[in-house]
Amino acid sequence: MSLSGRLARGAQKSRRRIQHDETNLGPAFNTFRDAIRHRVLYGIIAVVFAINLFAIVLGEMSLHQEARVARDLGLGGVSLFGCVTAIFLGVMLLYSEIQKRTIHTIVSKPIERYEFVLGKYIGMCLTLSCLVVIFSMAMMLLLWMQDVAVTLMLIKALVLAFWEVLVVAAIALFFSSFSTPFLSGIFTFGLFAAGRMTPELRAVIESGDSESTNMVAKLALYILPDLHLFSVSGGSVEGAHVSIHSDFVSWSYMATASAYGIVYIGVLLGLSIIIFARRDFV
Repeated sequence: MSLSGRLARGAQKSRRRIQHDETNLGPAFNTFRDAIRHRVLYGIIAVVFAINLFAIVLGEMSLHQEARVARDLGLGGVSLFGCVTAIFLGVMLLYSEIQKRTIHTIVSKPIERYEFVLGKYIGMCLTLSCLVVIFSMAMMLLLWMQDVAVTLMLIKALVLAFWEVLVVAAIALFFSSFSTPFLSGIFTFGLFAAGRMTPELRAVIESGDSESTNMVAKLALYILPDLHLFSVSGGSVEGAHVSIHSDFVSWSYMATASAYGIVYIGVLLGLSIIIFARRDFV
């Protein structure tokens, strides 16, 4: 083969590789672009800033507890509204492709369905990462206005809150792979609320006398996401009280909680891919 022929063949392979990469990354970038267009997100951002401003008022009303109020309300806003945004995006973005019938165009392209589902989740992660950063900046601004230091404990708590948001997004995407937005939102919010109450379920198991009740509670603990792992400030870990205002969790706990989040997300994404691959959009 001549030199010009080899160059032409190499250029053709390069074009194919670039097209394949663009196809793989397309769902993620499209999801990110579609997500930031939702006006609801800007409303949530405005509410978070309003809550942080309200924290200033509550801090002034408290008895020299401005720092505690600012940290608690700021962290609570990041966790709660981050999860609310994850639920909203998770139940809407995948279903909107099906409702608008753009899914027919997408699946006809040289892209596997698992790439589409993963792209949707990656796009949501990009969007949620930006929002968590904005929420955190709003809290940092509040702390700066009240001359409150940003501690390492608070940074750890923000990282855990970010993992919680990603897990909730995976739950929402899982339900969205086979259900409507309304039911997906109810199911996801139900798991979110139940996942925050895993210590209470463990207490039921320890104090319960009914064998059947204990079995149901144990089964629920295996299935439910243990979101309490990511929101432990003010609670106890291994019998010790932890708080972002004093002694917080160790780095080994951070690694364990992060590993749990990765595994749980991986399982949910795997189930979402299996369910979505079997759906018929004709």
